[in-house]
Amino acid sequence: MVLTEFGGPEVLHAAELPTPVPGADEVLVEIACTSVNPADWKTREGKLSAYIDYHFPFVLGFDLAGVVAAVGPGVTRWQVGDQVFGMSNQRNGADGTYAEYCLASSELLAPLPAGWSHVDAAGLPVAGSTAYGGMVDAGGLRDGQTVLINGGAGGVGSAAIQIARALGARVAVTCSPKNFDYVTGLGAELAIDYRGGDVVAQLRAWAPSGVDLVLDAVGLDTLLPHAEELVAPGGNYVEIETLISRADAERVARAAERGVRIVSNMIVVQRQPQHLMELAALCARGVIRPPETEVLPLSKVADAHRLVEAGHVRGKVILATRPH
Repeated sequence: MVLTEFGGPEVLHAAELPTPVPGADEVLVEIACTSVNPADWKTREGKLSAYIDYHFPFVLGFDLAGVVAAVGPGVTRWQVGDQVFGMSNQRNGADGTYAEYCLASSELLAPLPAGWSHVDAAGLPVAGSTAYGGMVDAGGLRDGQTVLINGGAGGVGSAAIQIARALGARVAVTCSPKNFDYVTGLGAELAIDYRGGDVVAQLRAWAPSGVDLVLDAVGLDTLLPHAEELVAPGGNYVEIETLISRADAERVARAAERGVRIVSNMIVVQRQPQHLMELAALCARGVIRPPETEVLPLSKVADAHRLVEAGHVRGKVILATRPH
């Protein structure tokens, strides 16, 4: 499924492209499943030109789960037939995973966790590594600390809850009441209705001095006008770079006066391969369970984009290249 112009979901259409040939340190993966991330619809609209060198026709998609079909020169870590999950090279302007085959850097793949299906694993790479990098690397979350995850039921939030619990942290999340059972089942100690609940009062009762970390998986203006004030001095507020709503320089400076850092998850993006492997290790240990999924065929990609763009998706929307 390709783009030949920017626009709404309707601009995505089927096309025949040559099967890619892996170069040095590249792996050709036969895609079983991919997933739809918020960055996908922003890429489709041309909003991420600051990060991606677009070309047309352009294949969207960051996440992948599938089988190694070929390896390029210098690749010794993977062999044909290996079951893998990971990410495309789209951040470098390469075609993505909405296809039968995709090239990936050898370092951006991990072994499929035992007991996980391609559907399970396809929703994890971007969301999981974003959560891991944001909390562990950028946010410095440690055993015994407290974290608020803004948007606890989505792909990033679902992974973040479990990662935080694996670290020994206590977890509060914002989400809609219909997802309270889901997030508490993943390990959240407190679930707050971001629309009808008094977020400040409930969080202050739970963490009177403020939380050590906020991971914002939605956008600043969706939680509170001054959400960074929920962070205790010495703590961190980690934003996801591709969100539409983020802190400006004045807001960052005001937070710094209180001893609170507002930082982007992109400050640690170069360590994404490490985050992916550490995430895979947690999955292999059974610490992280697969996100809830809704599976659509690749031909229904426009419908999948509409679901994700509308927000409030629980877990992940998965696209399958073949019947499951």
